[in-house]
Amino acid sequence: MTVEHYLGLARAGVLAEDDRVELLEGVVVAMTPRNPPHDSCVTRVGLALQRAVAERAVVRTLCALIAGAHSMPEPDVAVVPGCVADYDHRHPETALLVFEVADASLAQDRLAKAAIYAAAGIPEYWIANLREGALEVRREPEREQARYRELRTLRPGERVELAALPGAVVAVAELLPGLR
Repeated sequence: MTVEHYLGLARAGVLAEDDRVELLEGVVVAMTPRNPPHDSCVTRVGLALQRAVAERAVVRTLCALIAGAHSMPEPDVAVVPGCVADYDHRHPETALLVFEVADASLAQDRLAKAAIYAAAGIPEYWIANLREGALEVRREPEREQARYRELRTLRPGERVELAALPGAVVAVAELLPGLR
């Protein structure tokens, strides 16, 4: 299925706004239910990235991103170029950074979504690995191979700078919820 067909299903009312689905590689996929640590992490990430990015880009949470002709994921957080008004009538087709929060969805986020984002040329993809209390940072997309060349795992106590926005730095501890 193409993004255009998927959007047509929404316009026709076949897919409702409260349907928790996304289009991944031409397949409509149910999204994993969110739990309190997930939602807390999304909130933390959104706030931390907004502080770091300021007015240099737009931080969007739980919004659609067109990532090629057959994928329209809804990343937990995305930093996209431009200003808010740029997306009043269209979904972004690129991002400077995509961020997913993973617990039950860890395998899908590491494999399927990493491949989608790399193939779309997203320069940076971060995963909050709630199982291990770590931040996985993927950089240097190889579009043709649909993979990232660089992978680093960061822990609380470390800091990370957004590759596309020099000077935009966040502490890993700011991003991760207090885990038990």
